[in-house]
Amino acid sequence: MLIAQLSDCHITRPGTLASGRVDTAALLQQAVASVAALDPAPDLLLLTGDLVDSGHPAEYARLRALLAPLRLPMRLLPGNHDDRAALREAFPEQPWAADMPFAQSFAPSFAQWVTDLPEGAASLRLIGLDTVIPGRPGGMLCRERLDWLADTLAQAPQRPTLLALHHPPLRTGLHEMDGMNLGEGREALAGLLGRHPQVQAILCGHLHRHIHGQLAGVPVIVAPSTAHQIALELRPGQPARFNLEPPGYLLHRWSLADGLVTLGAVSGDWPGPYPF
Repeated sequence: MLIAQLSDCHITRPGTLASGRVDTAALLQQAVASVAALDPAPDLLLLTGDLVDSGHPAEYARLRALLAPLRLPMRLLPGNHDDRAALREAFPEQPWAADMPFAQSFAPSFAQWVTDLPEGAASLRLIGLDTVIPGRPGGMLCRERLDWLADTLAQAPQRPTLLALHHPPLRTGLHEMDGMNLGEGREALAGLLGRHPQVQAILCGHLHRHIHGQLAGVPVIVAPSTAHQIALELRPGQPARFNLEPPGYLLHRWSLADGLVTLGAVSGDWPGPYPF
């Protein structure tokens, strides 16, 4: 089972650049071409938020067009730059949890889902969590979202599970970004992980760098951006800035024998490969 994770695409309207400088559409095209060249092809494309830059419907239409060459099943999550309603309208075919029969009491505003990826006897469950606080850069898991997660985990306690969310439940040393990671709900999420050992890893975005950490002993894996990367500045009080470093994505390989293995990839055209 292969899952390609793209994150923080920040697609803008045609004729505009993110932060007045970054051609995020051209960079996403590079990532799409890189994923399309993978052999074997991924079984699923996972996009972990900040899909567009301002949540405008025209940005989501452009995102759909840019992703169209990848004829893969996909699952999308909102980030703090996204608009839930516009995202749901642009991708109505997604299995949003509020549309499912078992979610009668679940608020339809949340854009999250659960999906099972069959691989013989080792079916992998992927749960997408909406951590957005409208109008704020940081994230949260409120009681309603945590209760839904607890119920969903309880439905399949023996099935290996990955959680996907935009805001990482980490403190990284990137000062300003740490102030806008997952805030409220982090401790409750850690408690749920302690009671549900089937969770293999948490897959996140938001930080525009490839970062690894842990929450309650569970790996937290953060994808780089398909566009610009946060500058690696660890001095206290340093404001967040970005570099035009090589963009990238992650490839998660799951098997019952080996568990989860994550490979980092850089998109774009580079010399090679050459024989040793």
